[in-house]
Amino acid sequence: MQQANTNIIIRNPFGTMDVPSPNDHDVMDYAATATPAGDAADVNAAAWASIAALSDPLEGIWASRWNGGADPTIAGDTPEAWKDGRAEVRVAGGRIYLRFDWDHGRRHGLIDAAREGARLFGKYINLTNPAIMRPWVGLVVDEARIDGCFPNGRLDFRR
Repeated sequence: MQQANTNIIIRNPFGTMDVPSPNDHDVMDYAATATPAGDAADVNAAAWASIAALSDPLEGIWASRWNGGADPTIAGDTPEAWKDGRAEVRVAGGRIYLRFDWDHGRRHGLIDAAREGARLFGKYINLTNPAIMRPWVGLVVDEARIDGCFPNGRLDFRR
């Protein structure tokens, strides 16, 4: 039996499905208008994670949370409710990759983002339901906080 040569190249360092076209027109349009403030009044300003910051200012283990949509697989979920979980951030090939979960690890997502100073912009894909993709913009406030938003809500990271 001969095995097919698929020549599939995975860009992200997690070995999962890649985010298709992470810098497409929708991402660039959203990035032009979305600007997380990164100030003390932001909903992500108060500490809510219990993960200690590591020596690397970006890479490593983080906590994640998002709102702005109801996950139909979670009973009683609402768009306003925070869906929290764990995350890992890796830098590879000049890109920032944020892989995260929610619903006690049963659901997974991936963000593929470019970085311009403290600003991140790219696209999110729901790895559990890949039909769900959204532009995402983030701001690296410090080594313990990344404020993020997508057109429907927030997608933040803390440690």
